[in-house]
Amino acid sequence: MNESNKKVVLITGASSGMGKATANLLLRQGYIVYGAARRVERMRDLEAKGAHILEMDVTDDESMQSGVERIIREQGRIDVLFNNAGYGSFGAVEDVPMEEARRQMEVNLFGVSRLTQLVLPYMRAQKYGKIVNNSSVGGKIYTLLGAWYHAGKHALEGYSDCLRLEVAPFGIDVVVIEPGIVESEWGEVAIEHIRQTSAHTPYRQLAEAAMGMFGQVKNAASPDVIANVVLKAIEARRPRTRYAAGKQARSVLLLRKLLSDRMMDRVVYRMFRV
Repeated sequence: MNESNKKVVLITGASSGMGKATANLLLRQGYIVYGAARRVERMRDLEAKGAHILEMDVTDDESMQSGVERIIREQGRIDVLFNNAGYGSFGAVEDVPMEEARRQMEVNLFGVSRLTQLVLPYMRAQKYGKIVNNSSVGGKIYTLLGAWYHAGKHALEGYSDCLRLEVAPFGIDVVVIEPGIVESEWGEVAIEHIRQTSAHTPYRQLAEAAMGMFGQVKNAASPDVIANVVLKAIEARRPRTRYAAGKQARSVLLLRKLLSDRMMDRVVYRMFRV
């Protein structure tokens, strides 16, 4: 990629996992990478490799506006937005405080939407752009104690479909990534949320099953698997609307497609050994 053709990429959640792996890969491929996260100190290694780092919280409008303005000031364009930041808030619906439920949606859905709003005027003006939204197989399936997490991911899938129709006339592509099981901090965060909300309530049996399941996940896919899928999507002239990757991603999605709701319920219970 020569200097004049270098594309500018903004990646949220770049301090770890899939976001950091994608930043590293795109840097090696010659992209101009802006890594954004709350934990700036955990992106210093990316900075040393040539990335620009931004302190950004996707629940803080001012930090998002400031980040986008800096990129435009320094580069004059934003070609790719990888909406990767997110986390899994788990716990029984009866137990999860509404404040936490709102935060889950703020991070996993509304933060995505607001940052997308901020970059779209520039993509429209340049008649080119790719918006890559990191969803999950959890945007198509459901698991124990994951109502708010799955609600956000299911919503992100529908949001992305509508967005794709709106921006296609302006030369902008919208792509959804649906990871399966991938090495990350996600499981630890989910377990901690379950422990705090439902480990000592009438739902403790389900909580123990869910914590056991999340704690025993083995042979998860490397975040590099997802990074390569993101690279494939942004380099494709006509990218697919969805890419599933990671351990069990395709098999789980196929299972959901084939099974009735009641049959899927039984599969989930069996998976969690309830």
